[in-house]
Amino acid sequence: MKYKADWDEARERLTDLWEGRDLDRPCISVLAPSGKAVKAPPAAKTPEAFWLDPAIVVARSRNEIESLWWGGESIPSALLMCGWVVCLGGEPRFESSTIWFEHKEFDLGNKPNLTFDPDSPWCRKYETCLRAMAEAAGKDDFMVGSSGGLPANDLFSMQMGTEKFLMNLVDHPEWMQAAIVQGGEAQAKAAHYYASITRQKHDFWYGCAGWMPFWAPKPFHPTQSDVSCMLSPEMYVEFVKPELDICAGEHGAVWYHLDGSDARQHLPTLLSLPYLRVVQYTPTPSEPPNGPAHMEFYKQIQAAGRILHIQLPKEHVEPLVRSLDPRFMMLHTWCESIAEGQELLAAAKKWTDARRICGH
Repeated sequence: MKYKADWDEARERLTDLWEGRDLDRPCISVLAPSGKAVKAPPAAKTPEAFWLDPAIVVARSRNEIESLWWGGESIPSALLMCGWVVCLGGEPRFESSTIWFEHKEFDLGNKPNLTFDPDSPWCRKYETCLRAMAEAAGKDDFMVGSSGGLPANDLFSMQMGTEKFLMNLVDHPEWMQAAIVQGGEAQAKAAHYYASITRQKHDFWYGCAGWMPFWAPKPFHPTQSDVSCMLSPEMYVEFVKPELDICAGEHGAVWYHLDGSDARQHLPTLLSLPYLRVVQYTPTPSEPPNGPAHMEFYKQIQAAGRILHIQLPKEHVEPLVRSLDPRFMMLHTWCESIAEGQELLAAAKKWTDARRICGH
């Protein structure tokens, strides 16, 4: 891999992680400034251009990738967030920091009719950007990964507005369940369609690429349900689990983004799903950052044989490595220099050895 000379070693470790084999230290992604001079990307004249202009997106991605040292099990990649515009007939609203959606009315008096149309204007724009990114990545310069489209449940909560979405779950449960299932099936078709484009020339056509990159020796699907923090466990099973089942049926294993303390109530359901392989946790702003404060929660995930995937401050790496099972852990952190990152990776082996000596 052009931007990661030790990719063969990292790939072997990530394969061992996926297979649950013993490791001399946990998989750890360590980023640090590369020290290389990089060319600033062109400025975007509009928020839409920031996310969807191929020249700007590719230049910005190259800038990000080249400006970093990708240590440990890090995977050179950049966030292709414009996949959100694959939105089943919705209308994106662009800001410089994110993508939202305009509210729209749904005809709840008739059966839902939600399909993936690759020729729709927004899907065409995304495909153009994806093709440009895949061309820039070449065979294996960096990871492009799977399409970043939102799951139907989160997408509809944005398009309806959260309050109306929740009310519709109560007042029109059959329509909402049918729409989420139909939307989930459409998004699965979209993922297959875009994967068929990148896999023609690119080795890394599947996996999460961007803010939390992950790689496995077999295809998997990254998904989430941020709106689930407002659902009871019973409603989660009724309205979200069917879409997770679709993801697994279409793509195999599932990588799941669990968003904050209010979503933790759904962990028992998630851990009961045989296709769930990875739980990625992001604390809410009111919680302590990932680290020792969440230790019992992490142990619950690992006890079920699932991989814990978290981003955390470098000072919190040591207590987790000393306390948790290295076979089921992927950590992401940041160091101020390459030397500091190398020292952290070397120390992680010593902390893992100390954990074994203590009988863990």
